[in-house]
Parts: sequence; structure tokens; C-alpha cells
Amino acid sequence: MRVLVALGGNAMTGPDGSARPEDQVAAATRATESVAALVAAGVDVVLTHGNGPQVGNLLVKNALAAHVVPPVPLDWCGAQTQATLGFVLTCALEAALARHAVRRPVAALVTRTLVDGDDPGFGRPTKPVGRYLPADQARALVEHGETWEDRGEKGWRRVVASPEPLEVLDAPAAAALIDAGYVVVANGGGGIPVVRGEDGSVTGVEAVIDKDLGAALLGRTVGADVLVIGTDVPYAVLGYGTPDARDLHTVTVAELRDHAAAGEFAAGSMGPKVEAACRFVEAGGSRAVITDLDHLVDAAHGEAGTVVVRA
Repeated sequence: MRVLVALGGNAMTGPDGSARPEDQVAAATRATESVAALVAAGVDVVLTHGNGPQVGNLLVKNALAAHVVPPVPLDWCGAQTQATLGFVLTCALEAALARHAVRRPVAALVTRTLVDGDDPGFGRPTKPVGRYLPADQARALVEHGETWEDRGEKGWRRVVASPEPLEVLDAPAAAALIDAGYVVVANGGGGIPVVRGEDGSVTGVEAVIDKDLGAALLGRTVGADVLVIGTDVPYAVLGYGTPDARDLHTVTVAELRDHAAAGEFAAGSMGPKVEAACRFVEAGGSRAVITDLDHLVDAAHGEAGTVVVRA
């Protein structure tokens, strides 16, 4: 069985959201213990991850230094965080595998994801990224070509495009490593968004790809049987925050899409995870599971979490 495990970006920070290097290393150590247990159980694992908090920190550095050095574009931020988190996860996973007496090599890939340059999202940037800034600091970044919106009392916040992911360009390299026995870390943050020119050349673009949709696409591309989306809750919930709240256990794609259409899942949190789970199963995956890291091994076998199946 081949399982794609998607770690949320907040799984790479401290419980209180702290993101000092030592906090991120400690978080990776906790997360990869569950991944190593899955590998030790004989499962072929591919690992991907979010990078929202880390990209947000780089954007703060951009803002603070904008009057001194040019800010780096968003695709560069994605590449930098992919490489850094890939390094941290590789070291943590190697150590976790050793504790489980498992000898498997680990490799991290900086991975690009193709999007359409004419995607409607580029004309209407709506995805908020980074932190709120006062107007004078935001103005300096607008002068560098960024789009910022006045969000009232909180200040100004940058908005970017979030186009549909079409193809993981470096998936063949990931597949070759997987087939050679590696546990592969790839497509962090949904992949670095790139477009293809008329001459076939590929260039990065200022955008953010939804990490869960990117995980579903990577999973289909590398032939994963199961997609496990790791988050901070053990189940997707209907009626969240109400007295009638109830956990979703096994559910069909059709049922889950009906719940989504009824507005059960927040667009900025559980909504993308639900959509990614549905897409993965619709494209041929045997099941997708939404759960927390404590139940990762059972989730891979369909015995924990919200299990999404065809019928």
C-alpha cells in the first residue's frame, strides 16, 4: 500500500504557533514519529507538508527590509521554505526511522506545480498571506508591485492569486526515488507555482497553491492508494461549534460533497481538505482520510478519522 501523508503547515510550529528554529525542529520530530510508525508497519509513504506560517515569516522579513533590499517574490518564498522544511523533515524522519529500527533512505525534493497563466485567480487575488501591516509599511511593498488591501482596524494585508494546480512537474523524479525505496518529501505548500511559456520555458509566478489540493494531485500522480490529510482534529465535524456537532466517520464522496454544498466546512480550514479528499477518491484513490497525527497508522488502514470512499 502506498500512502501520501499531508502534514499541515501548523504541524511544523510549536503548539502555541511559535516558529523559532528549535520550535520547528521539535514539531517535525513529533510529526515524523507517526510517519515512521507507518513506515515500520510496512507502508510505502510519501510525505508532503504545508508552509503557510513559514512563508508568512519570510513575508514579514520582506516587509521589514523592503527599504534596504528588494523583497523576494512569493515563488522564491515557497522554494526557500520547501528546502528548509524538507531538510528539517528529512533529518527528523531519519532519526525516527532509526528509533523504529527501520532502514529506509529519505530524500526531499524542491517541487514545482504547473498552473494556467490565464487562471481567473490571477485577475482577482483573494488569498490573504502574511501578517497585517500599517499603511506606511504596506505602501512600500505596493511600490514593489504587490497587492495589499485595507482590512480596517487590523491594518493592511497582502492578497495573492490561488490558481488551480494542474501538474506536479517534478513528480517523475519523486516517483523514481519512491520506486528505489526512498521515503520522499515533496510538493511542500502545494508546490512552487509556475507557468509555461509558448516556447516551453517555465517561470515562477506570484501565487499560492492550496496545499491540500496540491497533495491530492501529487497523490494521484505518484500512484498513492490512500491520502491521509493530517490536521489538528481527529475528524471532520458536521455542525461544528453547535450543540448538534457530530464527528463524520465513513462517508461517501457524494455525501461529503452534499455536506460541503450545505456550508458545513469553513473555506479557510476544513473546506480545502474536504475538497482534496473528494478529488483524490474521484480520481481513483481507494480512500482519503482526514484525521490528526495521533491516529495516522490506523487512518492509513481506514480505521480512524473521517474516511472518504467512493460508495
